[in-house]
Amino acid sequence: MQIDVVLTREDQLGNALSVSVTEHRRADFSMLLAMLSQDALEFSQFHLPESELVEADLSELALKKELQIGPQQALAPETYDMLIGQDNASRLAQSSLTTLKLQQCLSPEPLAIRDDKTHIPLVIVDNCEIAVRKRLESVKNGVSKEDKPAMNAAGFYDQLASGQMQSALQLTA
Repeated sequence: MQIDVVLTREDQLGNALSVSVTEHRRADFSMLLAMLSQDALEFSQFHLPESELVEADLSELALKKELQIGPQQALAPETYDMLIGQDNASRLAQSSLTTLKLQQCLSPEPLAIRDDKTHIPLVIVDNCEIAVRKRLESVKNGVSKEDKPAMNAAGFYDQLASGQMQSALQLTA
């Protein structure tokens, strides 16, 4: 057996090790192993072939196509729609639950009938105090909220520091 290159890694041997094992040539096998480098950094597992990395298309459309994902289900429609899901009962009565699930997968309906983050159901509004109802109604009608009175923070601090309000604060405590 003749080897033309300096051996450092077992992948340079090709199939010479396996041939020596199958042909029961212990001397050749021992010689080949002795010729390999003893340095662990020279082992084959640390010298894997390098290939060019191709950046995968990670856009949402490409991922949906690759994973075969159907259309996205909207949380709410663009406009108020009270008729969402009106055909589901008749579809369920005419066929089966499987047909209803298939229809939902093919053309998903929005989860809610309203896309208004500021909407508060009437049941909740009716349970609120009158002052809260008035404030909610003024916000709904676009009337500005009551402005807080302007506070002179520097003057208030001066009164606290001078002791004018010390007696008032001690009475409340």
